[in-house]
Amino acid sequence: MTTMNRRESAVYWTKTTGVLPAIKLKNAADLLPFAQAFIDGGIRVLEVTMTTPGVLDAFRAFKREYGDQLLLASGTTLDATAAYAAIQAGASVLVSPAVVPDVIATAKRYGVACFCGAYTATEVLQAVTAGADMVKIFPATMAGPSYMTNLKMVYPEVQLVPSGGISLENAGEFIRCGAAAISGARNFFDMDKVAQFGAGWVTEQAKKYIQIVAEARATAYPLP
Repeated sequence: MTTMNRRESAVYWTKTTGVLPAIKLKNAADLLPFAQAFIDGGIRVLEVTMTTPGVLDAFRAFKREYGDQLLLASGTTLDATAAYAAIQAGASVLVSPAVVPDVIATAKRYGVACFCGAYTATEVLQAVTAGADMVKIFPATMAGPSYMTNLKMVYPEVQLVPSGGISLENAGEFIRCGAAAISGARNFFDMDKVAQFGAGWVTEQAKKYIQIVAEARATAYPLP
């Protein structure tokens, strides 16, 4: 069996589970206590925003504790300096909110994946041409699930990941319309829900989304 490198593993597991939680933390110390909850829910790639105070120390602690059980993605990575720091701290994916060529180039240079943010057909082309592995469409609900179909008609080979407004009610439709995976923040890590129901809420949310994706793939719409 061929061993996958960091980039290949990140892309493979994001596509396989079809779910990429993109969590925003007020305190980086929250990452470790809830990591197991995501793993128990079947998540294999987890995005944590670089805007989180102390996030790089949390990444290093996470890698020591969990290794590659759960691959980390650095969200809101805006420049090459932040990209390099995230990679050195253990990130297997760089996620940018827009097409940032320096971030994509840094990912390619150091052998990690890059999931680039885009919205228009022009931006998607710019992201893919620069070398992005997957393209996050944000805000996805502005145009709705059918927008995935329109983009896939033009770029059938591009792996699209809608983000922003994804819910239990619409996630399946985004997949049926051509998305490779779905992403979201509060629907995976809501501290009010955690305070009410415990870490098990995180695990159950992850399981629900993974199941929705699996079922939607079985009934995906063919391109016109």
